[in-house]
Amino acid sequence: MPDVRVPDVCVLVVDDQRPFRLAMRAVLRRAPGFVLAGEAASGEEGVAAAQVLGPDLVLMDVNLPGLDGVAAGTLIRTSRPATLVVLCSTYDRADLPANVTASGLPYLHKADLAADVLRELWRHWRDPAASV
Repeated sequence: MPDVRVPDVCVLVVDDQRPFRLAMRAVLRRAPGFVLAGEAASGEEGVAAAQVLGPDLVLMDVNLPGLDGVAAGTLIRTSRPATLVVLCSTYDRADLPANVTASGLPYLHKADLAADVLRELWRHWRDPAASV
């Protein structure tokens, strides 16, 4: 049987905090099938990077300088509907700003971002009938 390679999930990380971007690099290194496509430090940079890099998955901080994560994520989803945009922050779900919950974009607490969570999130995105 021929060796069939499953394409990697290309990930764009958008966060103004360099330590978080570094942490996500480490998480992605431990997540087979996921590859870092690029990084951005603002909403505007994230939107531009998504257009150039064409990521499959964008991990977007909620609080960004300039264009916030909700606005940037919405722009990316509008122009790239096949791209999964996930908002991330340290807010507990009950304390999320109203615009985050109203956006319809999925949300994950930054502390929950791990290789197994990314795999489940991606599996559910590709197959909505799958349980998360």
